[in-house]
Amino acid sequence: MFEETNVERESMEFDVLIVGGGPAGLSAACRVMQLAQESGEELTVCVVEKGSEIGAHILAGTVFEPTALNELFPDWKEKGAPLNTPVTRDDIFLLKNQDSATKIPNAFVPKNMHNHGNYIISLGNLCRWLAEQAEQLGVEVYPGFAAAETIVEDGQVKGIITGDMGVARDGSEKDGYMPGMELRAKYTLFTEGCRGHLGKRLINDFKLDEGKDPQHYGIGIKELWDIDPAKHEPGLVVHTTGWPLNETGSTGGSFLYHLENGQVYVGLITDLSYSNPHLSPFEEFQRLKLHPEIKKHLEGGKRVSYGARAIAKGGYNALPKMSFPGGLLLGCDAGTLNSSKIKGSHTAMKSGLLGAEAVFEALKEGKSGEEITSFQKRFEDSWLYKELYAERNFGPAMHKFGNVVGGAIAFFEQNILRGSLPITFHDTTPDYATLKPASECKKVTYPKPDNTLTFDRLSSVFISNTNHEEDQPVHLKLTDPELPIRDNLPKYDEPAQRYCPAGVYEVVEKDDGSGKRFQINAQNCVHCKTCDIKDPAQNINWVTPEGGGGPNYPNM
Repeated sequence: MFEETNVERESMEFDVLIVGGGPAGLSAACRVMQLAQESGEELTVCVVEKGSEIGAHILAGTVFEPTALNELFPDWKEKGAPLNTPVTRDDIFLLKNQDSATKIPNAFVPKNMHNHGNYIISLGNLCRWLAEQAEQLGVEVYPGFAAAETIVEDGQVKGIITGDMGVARDGSEKDGYMPGMELRAKYTLFTEGCRGHLGKRLINDFKLDEGKDPQHYGIGIKELWDIDPAKHEPGLVVHTTGWPLNETGSTGGSFLYHLENGQVYVGLITDLSYSNPHLSPFEEFQRLKLHPEIKKHLEGGKRVSYGARAIAKGGYNALPKMSFPGGLLLGCDAGTLNSSKIKGSHTAMKSGLLGAEAVFEALKEGKSGEEITSFQKRFEDSWLYKELYAERNFGPAMHKFGNVVGGAIAFFEQNILRGSLPITFHDTTPDYATLKPASECKKVTYPKPDNTLTFDRLSSVFISNTNHEEDQPVHLKLTDPELPIRDNLPKYDEPAQRYCPAGVYEVVEKDDGSGKRFQINAQNCVHCKTCDIKDPAQNINWVTPEGGGGPNYPNM
Protein backbone atom coordinates (compact mmCIF):
# COMPACT_ATOMS: atom_id res chain seq x y z
CA MET A 1 0.00 0.00 0.00
CA PHE A 2 2.91 2.35 0.59
CA GLU A 3 6.15 2.17 -1.31
CA GLU A 4 9.27 4.02 -0.30
CA THR A 5 10.23 6.58 -2.94
CA ASN A 6 13.00 9.11 -3.14
CA VAL A 7 10.52 12.01 -2.97
CA GLU A 8 11.31 14.38 -0.11
CA ARG A 9 8.08 14.90 1.76
CA GLU A 10 7.18 17.18 4.61
CA SER A 11 5.79 15.29 7.56
CA MET A 12 3.30 16.22 10.29
CA GLU A 13 2.42 14.13 13.33
CA PHE A 14 -0.91 13.88 15.16
CA ASP A 15 -2.44 11.77 17.87
CA VAL A 16 -5.49 11.04 15.71
CA LEU A 17 -5.79 11.45 11.94
CA ILE A 18 -9.21 11.21 10.28
CA VAL A 19 -9.54 10.61 6.53
CA GLY A 20 -12.80 12.11 5.24
CA GLY A 21 -14.89 15.06 6.41
CA GLY A 22 -18.31 13.39 6.38
CA PRO A 23 -20.67 12.66 9.30
CA ALA A 24 -18.60 9.74 10.68
CA GLY A 25 -15.24 11.52 10.54
CA LEU A 26 -16.42 14.85 11.90
CA SER A 27 -18.40 13.18 14.71
CA ALA A 28 -15.30 11.19 15.66
CA ALA A 29 -13.15 14.34 15.64
CA CYS A 30 -15.59 16.25 17.86
CA ARG A 31 -15.96 13.35 20.29
CA VAL A 32 -12.21 12.75 20.71
CA MET A 33 -11.75 16.42 21.54
CA GLN A 34 -14.70 16.47 23.93
CA LEU A 35 -13.22 13.49 25.82
CA ALA A 36 -9.76 15.08 25.85
CA GLN A 37 -11.11 18.31 27.30
CA GLU A 38 -13.23 16.51 29.90
CA SER A 39 -10.15 14.66 31.19
CA GLY A 40 -7.68 17.53 30.80
CA GLU A 41 -5.64 15.73 28.12
CA GLU A 42 -4.00 17.60 25.25
CA LEU A 43 -4.50 15.80 21.95
CA THR A 44 -3.86 16.77 18.34
CA VAL A 45 -6.60 15.73 15.93
CA CYS A 46 -6.63 16.34 12.16
CA VAL A 47 -9.31 15.81 9.50
CA VAL A 48 -8.33 15.70 5.81
CA GLU A 49 -11.04 16.04 3.15
CA LYS A 50 -10.58 15.68 -0.61
CA GLY A 51 -13.41 18.10 -1.46
CA SER A 52 -12.65 21.78 -2.01
CA GLU A 53 -14.56 22.51 1.22
CA ILE A 54 -16.32 20.45 3.86
CA GLY A 55 -19.65 19.37 2.38
CA ALA A 56 -18.55 19.76 -1.27
CA HIS A 57 -18.69 15.99 -1.87
CA ILE A 58 -21.48 15.14 0.57
CA LEU A 59 -24.58 13.68 -1.05
CA ALA A 60 -27.40 11.83 0.69
CA GLY A 61 -31.22 11.71 0.64
CA THR A 62 -31.56 13.16 3.40
CA VAL A 63 -34.18 12.35 5.99
CA PHE A 64 -32.09 12.54 9.13
CA GLU A 65 -32.58 10.68 12.41
CA PRO A 66 -31.04 12.78 15.22
CA THR A 67 -30.20 9.95 17.68
CA ALA A 68 -26.39 10.19 17.35
CA LEU A 69 -26.44 13.99 17.09
CA ASN A 70 -28.39 14.11 20.38
CA GLU A 71 -25.56 12.12 21.99
CA LEU A 72 -22.77 14.23 20.50
CA PHE A 73 -24.31 17.67 21.03
CA PRO A 74 -27.43 17.49 23.25
CA ASP A 75 -27.69 21.28 22.80
CA TRP A 76 -27.53 21.19 18.98
CA LYS A 77 -30.63 23.40 18.68
CA GLU A 78 -29.01 26.18 20.72
CA LYS A 79 -25.79 25.74 18.74
CA GLY A 80 -27.69 26.33 15.49
CA ALA A 81 -27.45 22.92 13.80
CA PRO A 82 -29.24 23.14 10.43
CA LEU A 83 -32.16 20.85 11.23
CA ASN A 84 -34.99 23.14 10.23
CA THR A 85 -37.72 20.95 8.73
CA PRO A 86 -39.32 18.23 10.89
CA VAL A 87 -41.04 15.45 8.94
CA THR A 88 -44.81 16.07 9.01
CA ARG A 89 -46.11 13.26 6.79
CA ASP A 90 -44.96 9.99 5.20
CA ASP A 91 -46.48 8.84 1.90
CA ILE A 92 -45.42 5.57 0.27
CA PHE A 93 -46.61 4.61 -3.21
CA LEU A 94 -46.36 1.47 -5.30
CA LEU A 95 -45.93 2.75 -8.86
CA LYS A 96 -47.62 0.07 -10.96
CA ASN A 97 -46.67 1.48 -14.36
CA GLN A 98 -45.85 4.83 -15.96
CA ASP A 99 -49.36 6.20 -15.26
CA SER A 100 -50.81 4.63 -12.13
CA ALA A 101 -49.91 4.32 -8.47
CA THR A 102 -51.37 2.85 -5.31
CA LYS A 103 -50.80 4.52 -1.95
CA ILE A 104 -49.71 1.94 0.63
CA PRO A 105 -51.73 2.36 3.86
CA ASN A 106 -49.55 3.33 6.81
CA ALA A 107 -50.57 0.21 8.68
CA PHE A 108 -48.83 -1.92 6.02
CA VAL A 109 -45.57 0.03 5.97
CA PRO A 110 -42.58 -1.55 7.81
CA LYS A 111 -42.12 0.51 10.97
CA ASN A 112 -38.50 1.38 10.10
CA MET A 113 -39.83 3.47 7.22
CA HIS A 114 -41.90 5.76 9.47
CA ASN A 115 -40.14 9.08 9.97
CA HIS A 116 -41.83 10.62 12.99
CA GLY A 117 -39.22 12.66 14.91
CA ASN A 118 -36.86 12.93 11.93
CA TYR A 119 -35.82 15.97 9.88
CA ILE A 120 -35.38 16.76 6.20
CA ILE A 121 -31.92 18.32 5.97
CA SER A 122 -28.96 19.02 3.74
CA LEU A 123 -26.31 16.59 4.97
CA GLY A 124 -23.66 18.79 3.33
CA ASN A 125 -24.78 21.72 5.47
CA LEU A 126 -24.85 19.57 8.61
CA CYS A 127 -21.26 18.52 7.86
CA ARG A 128 -20.26 22.18 7.40
CA TRP A 129 -21.78 22.87 10.83
CA LEU A 130 -20.05 19.83 12.39
CA ALA A 131 -16.72 21.08 10.99
CA GLU A 132 -17.30 24.44 12.71
CA GLN A 133 -17.92 22.63 16.01
CA ALA A 134 -14.79 20.52 15.47
CA GLU A 135 -12.62 23.59 14.83
CA GLN A 136 -14.02 25.31 17.91
CA LEU A 137 -12.97 22.23 19.90
CA GLY A 138 -9.43 22.51 18.48
CA VAL A 139 -9.50 20.04 15.57
CA GLU A 140 -7.39 20.93 12.52
CA VAL A 141 -9.58 20.58 9.40
CA TYR A 142 -7.85 20.52 6.00
CA PRO A 143 -10.20 20.49 2.98
CA GLY A 144 -8.72 20.19 -0.52
CA PHE A 145 -6.26 17.47 0.53
CA ALA A 146 -6.84 14.00 -0.93
CA ALA A 147 -5.50 11.00 0.97
CA ALA A 148 -3.72 9.17 -1.87
CA GLU A 149 -1.77 6.41 -0.08
CA THR A 150 -1.77 4.65 3.26
CA ILE A 151 1.50 4.45 5.19
CA VAL A 152 1.99 0.91 6.53
CA GLU A 153 5.15 0.03 8.46
CA ASP A 154 5.79 -3.19 10.38
CA GLY A 155 2.23 -4.30 9.68
CA GLN A 156 0.73 -1.18 11.28
CA VAL A 157 -1.05 1.75 9.63
CA LYS A 158 0.97 4.85 10.51
CA GLY A 159 -0.96 7.52 8.57
CA ILE A 160 -1.45 8.64 4.98
CA ILE A 161 0.27 10.53 2.18
CA THR A 162 -1.72 13.31 0.54
CA GLY A 163 -1.79 13.48 -3.26
CA ASP A 164 0.88 15.36 -5.16
CA MET A 165 -0.31 18.66 -6.65
CA GLY A 166 0.75 19.90 -10.08
CA VAL A 167 1.40 16.62 -11.90
CA ALA A 168 0.67 16.62 -15.65
CA ARG A 169 -1.31 13.89 -17.41
CA ASP A 170 1.93 12.30 -18.65
CA GLY A 171 3.30 12.17 -15.09
CA SER A 172 5.72 15.09 -15.47
CA GLU A 173 5.91 17.89 -12.92
CA LYS A 174 4.25 21.16 -13.90
CA ASP A 175 5.22 24.64 -12.66
CA GLY A 176 4.16 24.91 -9.03
CA TYR A 177 4.48 21.16 -8.42
CA MET A 178 4.07 20.26 -4.73
CA PRO A 179 4.73 16.73 -3.47
CA GLY A 180 2.13 15.34 -1.10
CA MET A 181 2.74 15.43 2.64
CA GLU A 182 3.14 12.56 5.06
CA LEU A 183 0.51 12.87 7.77
CA ARG A 184 1.40 10.44 10.53
CA ALA A 185 -0.62 9.53 13.58
CA LYS A 186 -0.80 7.15 16.51
CA TYR A 187 -4.22 6.13 15.13
CA THR A 188 -5.85 6.77 11.74
CA LEU A 189 -9.62 6.59 11.28
CA PHE A 190 -10.83 5.97 7.72
CA THR A 191 -14.21 7.60 7.08
CA GLU A 192 -14.09 8.14 3.30
CA GLY A 193 -17.72 7.23 2.65
CA CYS A 194 -19.02 4.36 0.54
CA ARG A 195 -16.32 2.40 -1.36
CA GLY A 196 -13.47 4.52 -0.06
CA HIS A 197 -10.44 3.78 -2.20
CA LEU A 198 -8.10 3.36 0.80
CA GLY A 199 -10.79 1.53 2.77
CA LYS A 200 -11.19 -0.94 -0.09
CA ARG A 201 -7.48 -1.72 0.04
CA LEU A 202 -7.40 -1.97 3.84
CA ILE A 203 -10.26 -4.49 3.73
CA ASN A 204 -8.29 -6.52 1.19
CA ASP A 205 -4.83 -6.23 2.74
CA PHE A 206 -5.92 -6.90 6.34
CA LYS A 207 -8.54 -9.49 5.22
CA LEU A 208 -11.22 -7.61 7.15
CA ASP A 209 -14.07 -9.20 5.17
CA GLU A 210 -13.13 -12.84 5.80
CA GLY A 211 -16.28 -14.89 6.40
CA LYS A 212 -18.59 -12.00 5.46
CA ASP A 213 -21.08 -11.63 2.63
CA PRO A 214 -19.87 -9.41 -0.21
CA GLN A 215 -20.83 -5.76 0.18
CA HIS A 216 -23.83 -4.70 -1.92
CA TYR A 217 -24.49 -1.26 -3.32
CA GLY A 218 -27.03 1.05 -4.89
CA ILE A 219 -26.46 4.18 -6.92
CA GLY A 220 -28.40 7.17 -5.64
CA ILE A 221 -29.05 9.93 -8.18
CA LYS A 222 -30.52 13.12 -6.78
CA GLU A 223 -31.66 16.57 -7.84
CA LEU A 224 -32.56 19.71 -5.88
CA TRP A 225 -35.50 21.72 -7.26
CA ASP A 226 -37.08 25.09 -6.58
CA ILE A 227 -40.80 24.35 -6.89
CA ASP A 228 -44.04 26.30 -7.25
CA PRO A 229 -44.73 27.78 -3.76
CA ALA A 230 -48.36 26.68 -4.03
CA LYS A 231 -47.20 23.05 -4.17
CA HIS A 232 -44.67 23.26 -1.36
CA GLU A 233 -45.43 21.28 1.80
CA PRO A 234 -42.44 21.49 4.18
CA GLY A 235 -41.90 18.17 5.95
CA LEU A 236 -43.62 15.94 3.37
CA VAL A 237 -41.73 12.68 2.70
CA VAL A 238 -42.66 10.60 -0.35
CA HIS A 239 -41.14 7.20 -1.16
CA THR A 240 -42.01 4.97 -4.12
CA THR A 241 -41.24 1.44 -5.22
CA GLY A 242 -42.05 -0.49 -8.39
CA TRP A 243 -41.96 1.39 -11.71
CA PRO A 244 -39.71 2.17 -13.57
CA LEU A 245 -37.16 -0.35 -12.23
CA ASN A 246 -39.60 -3.28 -12.12
CA GLU A 247 -39.84 -3.22 -15.94
CA THR A 248 -36.28 -4.56 -16.14
CA GLY A 249 -36.58 -6.85 -13.11
CA SER A 250 -34.43 -4.47 -11.06
CA THR A 251 -34.91 -3.29 -7.48
CA GLY A 252 -34.62 0.05 -5.74
CA GLY A 253 -36.91 2.97 -5.05
CA SER A 254 -37.37 6.71 -5.23
CA PHE A 255 -37.68 9.57 -2.77
CA LEU A 256 -39.09 13.09 -2.84
CA TYR A 257 -38.62 15.31 0.21
CA HIS A 258 -40.00 18.83 0.78
CA LEU A 259 -37.35 20.79 2.67
CA GLU A 260 -37.26 24.49 3.58
CA ASN A 261 -37.09 27.53 1.24
CA GLY A 262 -39.60 26.22 -1.30
CA GLN A 263 -37.31 23.37 -2.36
CA VAL A 264 -37.59 19.60 -2.83
CA TYR A 265 -35.10 16.79 -3.19
CA VAL A 266 -36.01 14.12 -5.73
CA GLY A 267 -33.98 10.98 -6.38
CA LEU A 268 -33.84 7.34 -7.38
CA ILE A 269 -31.78 4.56 -5.82
CA THR A 270 -31.05 1.70 -8.22
CA ASP A 271 -29.63 -1.44 -6.65
CA LEU A 272 -26.37 -2.29 -8.42
CA SER A 273 -27.32 -5.97 -8.38
CA TYR A 274 -29.29 -5.39 -11.61
CA SER A 275 -28.74 -7.90 -14.43
CA ASN A 276 -29.71 -6.12 -17.68
CA PRO A 277 -26.59 -4.36 -19.06
CA HIS A 278 -28.82 -2.11 -21.22
CA LEU A 279 -30.22 -0.45 -18.07
CA SER A 280 -29.14 3.13 -17.30
CA PRO A 281 -29.80 4.28 -13.72
CA PHE A 282 -29.54 7.91 -14.90
CA GLU A 283 -32.20 7.42 -17.59
CA GLU A 284 -34.43 5.46 -15.19
CA PHE A 285 -34.34 8.47 -12.88
CA GLN A 286 -35.29 10.81 -15.74
CA ARG A 287 -38.24 8.54 -16.58
CA LEU A 288 -39.34 8.46 -12.95
CA LYS A 289 -39.88 12.25 -12.97
CA LEU A 290 -42.51 11.85 -15.72
CA HIS A 291 -44.74 9.72 -13.47
CA PRO A 292 -47.84 11.72 -12.43
CA GLU A 293 -47.14 11.04 -8.72
CA ILE A 294 -43.69 12.72 -9.00
CA LYS A 295 -44.39 15.14 -11.84
CA LYS A 296 -47.15 16.92 -9.91
CA HIS A 297 -44.57 18.20 -7.39
CA LEU A 298 -42.02 19.37 -9.98
CA GLU A 299 -44.12 20.91 -12.76
CA GLY A 300 -43.58 24.66 -12.91
CA GLY A 301 -40.35 24.32 -10.92
CA LYS A 302 -36.68 24.66 -11.80
CA ARG A 303 -33.80 22.23 -11.28
CA VAL A 304 -31.02 23.76 -9.15
CA SER A 305 -28.47 21.00 -8.56
CA TYR A 306 -27.64 17.40 -9.47
CA GLY A 307 -25.45 14.70 -7.97
CA ALA A 308 -24.86 10.96 -7.70
CA ARG A 309 -23.24 8.68 -5.13
CA ALA A 310 -23.03 4.97 -4.48
CA ILE A 311 -24.43 3.76 -1.16
CA ALA A 312 -23.45 0.58 0.74
CA LYS A 313 -26.51 -1.62 1.23
CA GLY A 314 -25.05 -4.93 2.42
CA GLY A 315 -25.85 -4.14 6.05
CA TYR A 316 -24.93 -6.38 8.96
CA ASN A 317 -24.06 -9.48 6.88
CA ALA A 318 -21.46 -7.57 4.84
CA LEU A 319 -19.89 -5.55 7.66
CA PRO A 320 -16.12 -6.06 7.67
CA LYS A 321 -14.08 -6.22 10.84
CA MET A 322 -13.61 -2.53 11.63
CA SER A 323 -10.30 -2.58 13.52
CA PHE A 324 -6.76 -3.27 12.30
CA PRO A 325 -3.32 -2.36 13.63
CA GLY A 326 -3.12 1.42 13.70
CA GLY A 327 -6.68 2.35 12.93
CA LEU A 328 -10.39 1.85 12.41
CA LEU A 329 -12.73 1.73 9.40
CA LEU A 330 -15.94 3.63 10.20
CA GLY A 331 -19.21 4.86 8.73
CA CYS A 332 -20.04 4.11 5.11
CA ASP A 333 -16.37 3.17 4.50
CA ALA A 334 -17.29 0.05 6.51
CA GLY A 335 -20.92 -0.05 5.29
CA THR A 336 -22.94 0.89 8.39
CA LEU A 337 -25.98 2.21 6.45
CA ASN A 338 -29.37 0.82 7.53
CA SER A 339 -31.04 0.09 4.21
CA SER A 340 -34.43 -0.78 5.73
CA LYS A 341 -34.59 2.80 7.03
CA ILE A 342 -32.89 4.16 3.87
CA LYS A 343 -30.62 6.05 6.29
CA GLY A 344 -26.90 6.02 6.91
CA SER A 345 -26.10 9.38 8.53
CA HIS A 346 -27.09 8.57 12.11
CA THR A 347 -25.38 5.17 11.90
CA ALA A 348 -22.21 6.70 10.41
CA MET A 349 -22.16 9.29 13.20
CA LYS A 350 -22.65 6.64 15.89
CA SER A 351 -19.79 4.55 14.47
CA GLY A 352 -17.66 7.72 14.61
CA LEU A 353 -18.57 8.26 18.28
CA LEU A 354 -17.76 4.63 19.14
CA GLY A 355 -14.48 4.88 17.25
CA ALA A 356 -13.55 8.10 19.03
CA GLU A 357 -14.23 6.59 22.45
CA ALA A 358 -12.18 3.46 21.64
CA VAL A 359 -9.25 5.51 20.30
CA PHE A 360 -9.30 7.90 23.25
CA GLU A 361 -9.20 4.96 25.67
CA ALA A 362 -6.24 3.44 23.77
CA LEU A 363 -4.31 6.74 23.78
CA LYS A 364 -4.99 7.18 27.49
CA GLU A 365 -3.44 3.76 28.06
CA GLY A 366 -0.35 4.93 26.20
CA LYS A 367 -0.99 2.81 23.11
CA SER A 368 0.14 3.81 19.63
CA GLY A 369 -0.56 1.64 16.59
CA GLU A 370 -1.65 -1.51 18.41
CA GLU A 371 -4.97 -2.88 17.17
CA ILE A 372 -7.89 -1.58 19.25
CA THR A 373 -9.43 -4.99 19.80
CA SER A 374 -11.87 -3.54 22.36
CA PHE A 375 -13.71 -1.71 19.55
CA GLN A 376 -15.71 -4.81 18.56
CA LYS A 377 -17.14 -5.24 22.08
CA ARG A 378 -17.95 -1.53 22.26
CA PHE A 379 -19.73 -1.82 18.90
CA GLU A 380 -21.65 -4.95 19.92
CA ASP A 381 -22.89 -3.25 23.11
CA SER A 382 -24.28 -0.27 21.15
CA TRP A 383 -27.69 0.50 19.68
CA LEU A 384 -25.95 0.68 16.29
CA TYR A 385 -25.14 -3.03 16.37
CA LYS A 386 -28.64 -3.94 17.55
CA GLU A 387 -30.21 -1.81 14.80
CA LEU A 388 -28.07 -3.31 12.02
CA TYR A 389 -28.51 -6.86 13.32
CA ALA A 390 -32.30 -6.47 13.45
CA GLU A 391 -32.46 -5.42 9.78
CA ARG A 392 -29.94 -7.97 8.46
CA ASN A 393 -32.56 -9.76 6.32
CA PHE A 394 -33.91 -6.66 4.57
CA GLY A 395 -31.38 -6.33 1.73
CA PRO A 396 -30.96 -10.05 0.98
CA ALA A 397 -34.78 -10.52 0.98
CA MET A 398 -35.18 -7.65 -1.51
CA HIS A 399 -32.48 -9.11 -3.77
CA LYS A 400 -33.81 -12.67 -3.54
CA PHE A 401 -37.55 -12.04 -3.72
CA GLY A 402 -37.99 -8.52 -5.17
CA ASN A 403 -39.41 -5.38 -3.58
CA VAL A 404 -42.97 -6.63 -2.96
CA VAL A 405 -42.22 -10.02 -1.32
CA GLY A 406 -39.05 -8.59 0.28
CA GLY A 407 -41.11 -5.71 1.65
CA ALA A 408 -43.69 -8.17 3.02
CA ILE A 409 -40.93 -10.06 4.85
CA ALA A 410 -39.68 -6.74 6.30
CA PHE A 411 -43.24 -5.86 7.40
CA PHE A 412 -43.63 -9.28 9.07
CA GLU A 413 -40.29 -8.95 10.89
CA GLN A 414 -40.66 -5.34 12.00
CA ASN A 415 -44.41 -4.93 12.61
CA ILE A 416 -45.63 -8.41 13.54
CA LEU A 417 -42.62 -10.11 15.15
CA ARG A 418 -41.21 -6.76 16.40
CA GLY A 419 -37.81 -8.37 15.93
CA SER A 420 -36.06 -10.40 13.32
CA LEU A 421 -36.65 -13.91 12.03
CA PRO A 422 -34.59 -16.67 13.66
CA ILE A 423 -33.02 -17.33 10.24
CA THR A 424 -30.65 -15.10 8.27
CA PHE A 425 -30.91 -14.65 4.51
CA HIS A 426 -27.66 -14.19 2.59
CA ASP A 427 -26.81 -12.71 -0.79
CA THR A 428 -23.40 -14.04 -1.74
CA THR A 429 -23.25 -12.85 -5.37
CA PRO A 430 -21.27 -9.61 -5.67
CA ASP A 431 -22.97 -6.86 -7.68
CA TYR A 432 -20.37 -6.92 -10.46
CA ALA A 433 -21.16 -10.60 -11.15
CA THR A 434 -24.91 -10.20 -11.77
CA LEU A 435 -24.88 -8.87 -15.37
CA LYS A 436 -26.25 -11.14 -18.08
CA PRO A 437 -24.91 -10.99 -21.64
CA ALA A 438 -26.50 -8.13 -23.61
CA SER A 439 -27.78 -10.59 -26.24
CA GLU A 440 -29.94 -12.30 -23.59
CA CYS A 441 -31.53 -9.09 -22.31
CA LYS A 442 -34.29 -6.82 -23.55
CA LYS A 443 -33.02 -3.52 -24.95
CA VAL A 444 -34.28 -0.51 -23.04
CA THR A 445 -35.24 2.57 -25.03
CA TYR A 446 -35.31 5.85 -23.16
CA PRO A 447 -37.15 9.02 -24.25
CA LYS A 448 -35.16 12.07 -25.31
CA PRO A 449 -34.87 14.73 -22.56
CA ASP A 450 -37.47 17.49 -22.64
CA ASN A 451 -35.13 19.92 -20.78
CA THR A 452 -38.04 20.85 -18.51
CA LEU A 453 -38.42 17.79 -16.28
CA THR A 454 -35.84 15.50 -17.88
CA PHE A 455 -32.27 16.28 -18.87
CA ASP A 456 -29.10 14.79 -20.35
CA ARG A 457 -25.98 13.80 -18.44
CA LEU A 458 -23.74 16.68 -19.46
CA SER A 459 -26.16 19.46 -18.48
CA SER A 460 -26.62 17.56 -15.19
CA VAL A 461 -22.88 17.34 -14.51
CA PHE A 462 -22.64 21.08 -15.27
CA ILE A 463 -24.98 21.95 -12.38
CA SER A 464 -23.09 19.64 -10.01
CA ASN A 465 -20.27 22.22 -10.30
CA THR A 466 -17.85 19.39 -11.06
CA ASN A 467 -14.36 20.57 -11.88
CA HIS A 468 -11.01 18.83 -12.22
CA GLU A 469 -7.67 20.24 -13.32
CA GLU A 470 -7.73 18.80 -16.87
CA ASP A 471 -3.99 18.26 -17.28
CA GLN A 472 -3.59 15.70 -14.50
CA PRO A 473 -3.23 11.91 -14.52
CA VAL A 474 -6.53 10.10 -15.17
CA HIS A 475 -7.83 8.93 -11.78
CA LEU A 476 -9.87 6.06 -13.27
CA LYS A 477 -7.24 3.37 -13.74
CA LEU A 478 -7.76 0.40 -16.07
CA THR A 479 -5.90 -2.75 -15.04
CA ASP A 480 -6.16 -3.94 -18.66
CA PRO A 481 -6.74 -1.01 -21.07
CA GLU A 482 -7.80 -3.37 -23.89
CA LEU A 483 -10.49 -5.17 -21.89
CA PRO A 484 -13.43 -2.74 -22.38
CA ILE A 485 -13.39 -3.06 -26.19
CA ARG A 486 -12.09 -6.65 -26.33
CA ASP A 487 -14.40 -8.24 -23.71
CA ASN A 488 -17.03 -5.89 -22.27
CA LEU A 489 -18.23 -4.44 -25.59
CA PRO A 490 -19.09 -7.73 -27.36
CA LYS A 491 -20.45 -9.43 -24.25
CA TYR A 492 -22.21 -6.60 -22.35
CA ASP A 493 -22.36 -3.74 -24.92
CA GLU A 494 -19.84 -2.04 -22.54
CA PRO A 495 -22.18 -1.16 -19.64
CA ALA A 496 -19.93 1.68 -18.35
CA GLN A 497 -21.54 3.84 -21.05
CA ARG A 498 -24.82 3.51 -19.15
CA TYR A 499 -24.11 2.87 -15.47
CA CYS A 500 -21.95 6.00 -15.14
CA PRO A 501 -24.29 8.92 -14.27
CA ALA A 502 -21.81 11.55 -15.50
CA GLY A 503 -20.90 10.56 -19.06
CA VAL A 504 -17.33 9.64 -18.11
CA TYR A 505 -17.14 6.52 -20.29
CA GLU A 506 -17.75 6.44 -24.03
CA VAL A 507 -17.12 3.98 -26.85
CA VAL A 508 -16.03 6.07 -29.86
CA GLU A 509 -14.58 5.47 -33.31
CA LYS A 510 -10.79 5.67 -33.60
CA ASP A 511 -9.55 8.72 -35.48
CA ASP A 512 -8.13 6.54 -38.26
CA GLY A 513 -11.42 4.65 -38.64
CA SER A 514 -9.80 1.34 -37.72
CA GLY A 515 -12.30 0.39 -35.03
CA LYS A 516 -13.55 1.51 -31.65
CA ARG A 517 -11.76 2.82 -28.57
CA PHE A 518 -12.75 3.32 -24.93
CA GLN A 519 -12.70 6.99 -23.97
CA ILE A 520 -12.52 8.19 -20.35
CA ASN A 521 -13.71 11.78 -19.74
CA ALA A 522 -12.29 11.87 -16.21
CA GLN A 523 -13.00 15.58 -15.72
CA ASN A 524 -16.77 14.75 -15.66
CA CYS A 525 -16.41 12.36 -12.70
CA VAL A 526 -18.72 13.13 -9.75
CA HIS A 527 -16.87 10.59 -7.52
CA CYS A 528 -19.90 8.29 -7.22
CA LYS A 529 -17.71 5.10 -7.43
CA THR A 530 -20.27 3.14 -9.47
CA CYS A 531 -17.65 2.13 -12.07
CA ASP A 532 -15.35 0.74 -9.37
CA ILE A 533 -18.27 -1.37 -8.11
CA LYS A 534 -20.21 -2.49 -11.21
CA ASP A 535 -17.57 -3.16 -13.89
CA PRO A 536 -18.10 -6.89 -14.56
CA ALA A 537 -14.35 -7.56 -14.88
CA GLN A 538 -13.43 -5.35 -11.88
CA ASN A 539 -11.04 -3.66 -14.30
CA ILE A 540 -11.67 -0.05 -13.20
CA ASN A 541 -9.93 1.22 -10.09
CA TRP A 542 -11.04 4.62 -8.79
CA VAL A 543 -8.20 6.53 -7.10
CA THR A 544 -8.22 10.09 -5.83
CA PRO A 545 -7.67 12.90 -8.32
CA GLU A 546 -5.85 16.07 -7.30
CA GLY A 547 -7.25 17.47 -4.04
CA GLY A 548 -10.16 19.88 -4.43
CA GLY A 549 -11.34 18.25 -7.68
CA GLY A 550 -14.80 16.80 -8.17
CA PRO A 551 -18.29 18.12 -7.50
CA ASN A 552 -19.12 21.16 -5.37
CA TYR A 553 -22.57 20.44 -4.02
CA PRO A 554 -24.61 23.28 -2.51
CA ASN A 555 -27.34 22.28 -0.01
CA MET A 556 -27.26 18.61 -1.04
